[in-house]
Amino acid sequence: MSTLRLLDLTLPLPVENLALDEALLEELNERGGNPVLRFWESDRHFVVLGRASRLADDVDLAACHEDGLPLLRRVSGGGTVLQGPGCLSYALVLPLNWHPALANIRTTNRFILERMATALRRWEPTTAFRGISDLAIGDKKISGNAQRRTGKVLLFHGTILHGMRTDLVARYLTHPVRQPDYRLDRSHQAFLGTINAPAQAIKHAIAAIWNAEPMDTGWPTARMSHAIATVLARSQEEPHELPPMPRR
Repeated sequence: MSTLRLLDLTLPLPVENLALDEALLEELNERGGNPVLRFWESDRHFVVLGRASRLADDVDLAACHEDGLPLLRRVSGGGTVLQGPGCLSYALVLPLNWHPALANIRTTNRFILERMATALRRWEPTTAFRGISDLAIGDKKISGNAQRRTGKVLLFHGTILHGMRTDLVARYLTHPVRQPDYRLDRSHQAFLGTINAPAQAIKHAIAAIWNAEPMDTGWPTARMSHAIATVLARSQEEPHELPPMPRR
Protein backbone atom coordinates (compact mmCIF):
# COMPACT_ATOMS: atom_id res chain seq x y z
CA MET A 1 0.00 0.00 0.00
CA SER A 2 1.34 3.42 -0.93
CA THR A 3 1.88 6.05 1.78
CA LEU A 4 -0.92 8.53 2.39
CA ARG A 5 -0.16 12.20 1.85
CA LEU A 6 -1.30 14.34 4.78
CA LEU A 7 -3.03 17.59 3.82
CA ASP A 8 -4.15 19.76 6.75
CA LEU A 9 -5.81 22.58 4.84
CA THR A 10 -8.91 24.66 5.54
CA LEU A 11 -9.89 27.10 2.81
CA PRO A 12 -11.73 30.37 3.59
CA LEU A 13 -15.17 29.55 2.18
CA PRO A 14 -17.48 26.58 2.86
CA VAL A 15 -17.95 25.88 -0.85
CA GLU A 16 -14.19 25.82 -1.37
CA ASN A 17 -13.74 23.18 1.30
CA LEU A 18 -16.35 20.88 -0.26
CA ALA A 19 -14.87 21.54 -3.69
CA LEU A 20 -11.35 20.61 -2.60
CA ASP A 21 -12.48 17.12 -1.52
CA GLU A 22 -13.91 16.65 -5.02
CA ALA A 23 -10.84 18.08 -6.73
CA LEU A 24 -8.62 15.65 -4.81
CA LEU A 25 -10.86 12.78 -5.94
CA GLU A 26 -10.68 13.89 -9.59
CA GLU A 27 -6.93 14.40 -9.43
CA LEU A 28 -6.20 10.92 -8.08
CA ASN A 29 -8.70 9.34 -10.47
CA GLU A 30 -7.18 10.96 -13.54
CA ARG A 31 -3.49 11.32 -12.69
CA GLY A 32 -2.78 8.84 -9.92
CA GLY A 33 -0.22 9.63 -7.26
CA ASN A 34 -0.29 9.22 -3.51
CA PRO A 35 -3.59 8.72 -1.72
CA VAL A 36 -4.58 11.58 0.59
CA LEU A 37 -5.74 12.16 4.15
CA ARG A 38 -7.09 15.70 4.48
CA PHE A 39 -8.31 17.63 7.54
CA TRP A 40 -10.28 20.87 7.66
CA GLU A 41 -12.55 22.79 10.04
CA SER A 42 -14.65 25.76 8.99
CA ASP A 43 -14.70 28.92 11.11
CA ARG A 44 -18.36 29.53 10.18
CA HIS A 45 -21.50 27.43 10.28
CA PHE A 46 -23.13 26.02 7.16
CA VAL A 47 -25.41 23.13 6.23
CA VAL A 48 -24.29 20.29 3.97
CA LEU A 49 -26.82 17.91 2.43
CA GLY A 50 -26.00 14.48 1.08
CA ARG A 51 -26.30 13.97 -2.66
CA ALA A 52 -29.81 12.51 -2.31
CA SER A 53 -31.02 14.40 0.79
CA ARG A 54 -34.01 16.72 0.49
CA LEU A 55 -34.27 20.19 1.98
CA ALA A 56 -37.89 19.66 3.02
CA ASP A 57 -36.95 16.57 5.03
CA ASP A 58 -33.84 17.81 6.80
CA VAL A 59 -33.48 21.60 6.99
CA ASP A 60 -35.20 24.40 8.88
CA LEU A 61 -35.08 26.84 5.97
CA ALA A 62 -36.48 29.77 7.95
CA ALA A 63 -33.76 29.53 10.60
CA CYS A 64 -31.00 29.10 8.02
CA HIS A 65 -32.21 32.09 6.00
CA GLU A 66 -32.63 34.22 9.13
CA ASP A 67 -29.03 33.55 10.19
CA GLY A 68 -27.57 33.58 6.68
CA LEU A 69 -26.29 30.01 6.66
CA PRO A 70 -25.13 28.65 3.29
CA LEU A 71 -26.88 25.46 2.12
CA LEU A 72 -24.60 23.22 0.07
CA ARG A 73 -24.80 19.70 -1.35
CA ARG A 74 -21.80 17.36 -1.40
CA VAL A 75 -20.96 14.75 -4.03
CA SER A 76 -21.40 11.80 -1.64
CA GLY A 77 -24.45 10.21 -0.06
CA GLY A 78 -25.33 10.17 3.62
CA GLY A 79 -27.40 12.54 5.71
CA THR A 80 -27.53 16.28 6.27
CA VAL A 81 -25.07 17.83 8.72
CA LEU A 82 -24.23 21.17 10.28
CA GLN A 83 -20.57 22.10 9.91
CA GLY A 84 -18.57 24.83 11.57
CA PRO A 85 -16.42 25.41 14.66
CA GLY A 86 -16.21 22.27 16.77
CA CYS A 87 -16.76 19.99 13.77
CA LEU A 88 -13.52 18.50 12.44
CA SER A 89 -13.86 17.25 8.88
CA TYR A 90 -11.61 14.67 7.28
CA ALA A 91 -11.36 13.08 3.84
CA LEU A 92 -9.62 9.92 2.67
CA VAL A 93 -8.99 9.75 -1.08
CA LEU A 94 -7.83 6.22 -1.93
CA PRO A 95 -7.43 4.02 -5.01
CA LEU A 96 -9.94 1.19 -4.83
CA ASN A 97 -7.10 -1.30 -5.16
CA TRP A 98 -5.30 0.18 -2.14
CA HIS A 99 -6.85 -2.46 0.16
CA PRO A 100 -9.18 -5.45 -0.47
CA ALA A 101 -11.74 -4.08 2.01
CA LEU A 102 -12.47 -1.17 -0.36
CA ALA A 103 -14.21 -3.55 -2.79
CA ASN A 104 -17.74 -2.50 -1.78
CA ILE A 105 -19.58 0.12 0.27
CA ARG A 106 -20.31 -1.96 3.37
CA THR A 107 -16.83 -3.44 3.76
CA THR A 108 -15.34 0.00 3.17
CA ASN A 109 -17.48 1.54 5.91
CA ARG A 110 -16.40 -1.10 8.40
CA PHE A 111 -12.71 -1.06 7.43
CA ILE A 112 -12.31 2.71 7.62
CA LEU A 113 -14.55 3.38 10.61
CA GLU A 114 -13.04 0.61 12.73
CA ARG A 115 -9.66 2.26 12.17
CA MET A 116 -11.05 5.68 13.00
CA ALA A 117 -12.64 4.30 16.17
CA THR A 118 -9.30 2.82 17.20
CA ALA A 119 -7.67 6.24 16.87
CA LEU A 120 -10.33 7.86 19.06
CA ARG A 121 -10.42 5.22 21.80
CA ARG A 122 -7.44 6.78 23.55
CA TRP A 123 -9.94 9.40 24.80
CA GLU A 124 -13.19 7.44 24.72
CA PRO A 125 -12.74 3.64 25.07
CA THR A 126 -16.35 2.91 24.05
CA THR A 127 -16.03 4.60 20.63
CA ALA A 128 -17.47 2.18 18.05
CA PHE A 129 -18.79 1.81 14.51
CA ARG A 130 -22.59 2.08 14.65
CA GLY A 131 -25.47 2.05 12.18
CA ILE A 132 -24.62 2.34 8.48
CA SER A 133 -21.71 4.79 8.66
CA ASP A 134 -21.50 6.40 12.09
CA LEU A 135 -19.10 6.48 15.01
CA ALA A 136 -20.63 6.70 18.46
CA ILE A 137 -19.54 6.87 22.08
CA GLY A 138 -21.98 4.50 23.69
CA ASP A 139 -25.28 5.50 22.10
CA LYS A 140 -24.22 9.10 21.29
CA LYS A 141 -23.26 9.79 17.69
CA ILE A 142 -20.02 11.78 17.27
CA SER A 143 -19.30 11.17 13.60
CA GLY A 144 -21.24 10.81 10.36
CA ASN A 145 -19.57 9.61 7.18
CA ALA A 146 -20.22 9.09 3.48
CA GLN A 147 -18.46 7.97 0.32
CA ARG A 148 -18.23 8.62 -3.40
CA ARG A 149 -16.78 5.99 -5.70
CA THR A 150 -15.48 6.37 -9.24
CA GLY A 151 -14.30 3.49 -11.36
CA LYS A 152 -10.87 3.59 -9.74
CA VAL A 153 -10.91 5.83 -6.67
CA LEU A 154 -12.80 6.32 -3.41
CA LEU A 155 -13.59 9.53 -1.54
CA PHE A 156 -14.52 8.68 2.04
CA HIS A 157 -15.20 11.72 4.17
CA GLY A 158 -16.84 12.56 7.44
CA THR A 159 -17.06 14.75 10.50
CA ILE A 160 -15.94 14.37 14.10
CA LEU A 161 -17.82 16.43 16.68
CA HIS A 162 -15.39 17.69 19.31
CA GLY A 163 -17.12 20.95 20.26
CA MET A 164 -20.22 21.45 18.13
CA ARG A 165 -23.22 22.79 20.08
CA THR A 166 -26.11 20.38 19.69
CA ASP A 167 -28.63 23.19 20.22
CA LEU A 168 -27.36 24.75 16.98
CA VAL A 169 -27.86 21.46 15.16
CA ALA A 170 -31.44 21.42 16.45
CA ARG A 171 -31.97 25.01 15.32
CA TYR A 172 -30.93 24.44 11.71
CA LEU A 173 -31.78 20.78 11.07
CA THR A 174 -35.22 19.25 11.50
CA HIS A 175 -35.85 15.85 13.05
CA PRO A 176 -34.69 13.42 10.33
CA VAL A 177 -37.14 11.29 8.39
CA ARG A 178 -34.46 8.67 7.78
CA GLN A 179 -32.41 7.48 10.73
CA PRO A 180 -30.48 4.44 11.97
CA ASP A 181 -32.12 2.06 14.41
CA TYR A 182 -29.83 2.93 17.30
CA ARG A 183 -31.08 6.55 17.26
CA LEU A 184 -34.43 5.34 18.66
CA ASP A 185 -36.12 8.50 17.35
CA ARG A 186 -34.20 10.69 19.82
CA SER A 187 -33.88 14.44 19.32
CA HIS A 188 -30.63 15.94 18.05
CA GLN A 189 -29.72 17.03 21.58
CA ALA A 190 -30.33 13.54 22.99
CA PHE A 191 -28.66 11.68 20.10
CA LEU A 192 -25.52 13.71 19.35
CA GLY A 193 -22.41 13.84 21.50
CA THR A 194 -18.87 15.17 21.32
CA ILE A 195 -15.47 13.67 21.99
CA ASN A 196 -13.56 15.47 24.71
CA ALA A 197 -10.25 15.94 22.91
CA PRO A 198 -8.47 18.85 21.18
CA ALA A 199 -8.83 18.93 17.41
CA GLN A 200 -5.06 18.95 16.88
CA ALA A 201 -4.62 15.85 19.02
CA ILE A 202 -7.42 14.09 17.12
CA LYS A 203 -5.70 14.88 13.83
CA HIS A 204 -2.39 13.52 15.09
CA ALA A 205 -4.03 10.27 16.25
CA ILE A 206 -5.87 9.75 12.95
CA ALA A 207 -2.78 10.55 10.87
CA ALA A 208 -0.80 8.03 12.93
CA ILE A 209 -3.37 5.24 12.51
CA TRP A 210 -3.22 5.75 8.71
CA ASN A 211 0.55 6.30 8.59
CA ALA A 212 -0.04 9.57 6.75
CA GLU A 213 2.93 11.87 6.17
CA PRO A 214 3.16 15.52 5.09
CA MET A 215 4.44 15.76 1.53
CA ASP A 216 5.34 18.94 -0.33
CA THR A 217 3.30 18.15 -3.45
CA GLY A 218 0.72 20.95 -3.28
CA TRP A 219 -2.97 20.56 -3.98
CA PRO A 220 -4.99 20.67 -7.23
CA THR A 221 -5.58 24.44 -7.50
CA ALA A 222 -6.17 24.22 -11.24
CA ARG A 223 -9.26 22.08 -10.67
CA MET A 224 -10.84 24.33 -8.06
CA SER A 225 -12.83 26.71 -10.28
CA HIS A 226 -14.61 23.81 -11.96
CA ALA A 227 -15.11 21.97 -8.65
CA ILE A 228 -16.60 25.08 -6.99
CA ALA A 229 -18.98 25.60 -9.92
CA THR A 230 -20.01 21.94 -9.70
CA VAL A 231 -20.78 22.17 -5.97
CA LEU A 232 -22.80 25.37 -6.45
CA ALA A 233 -24.81 23.89 -9.33
CA ARG A 234 -25.51 20.70 -7.41
CA SER A 235 -26.63 22.72 -4.41
CA GLN A 236 -29.48 24.15 -6.49
CA GLU A 237 -30.78 20.68 -7.35
CA GLU A 238 -33.48 18.80 -5.47
CA PRO A 239 -33.44 14.98 -5.74
CA HIS A 240 -36.49 12.85 -6.52
CA GLU A 241 -38.39 10.73 -4.02
CA LEU A 242 -36.04 8.41 -2.15
CA PRO A 243 -36.54 4.78 -1.14
CA PRO A 244 -36.54 3.99 2.60
CA MET A 245 -33.12 4.00 4.25
CA PRO A 246 -31.80 0.54 5.22
CA ARG A 247 -32.03 0.21 9.00
CA ARG A 248 -29.40 -1.37 11.20
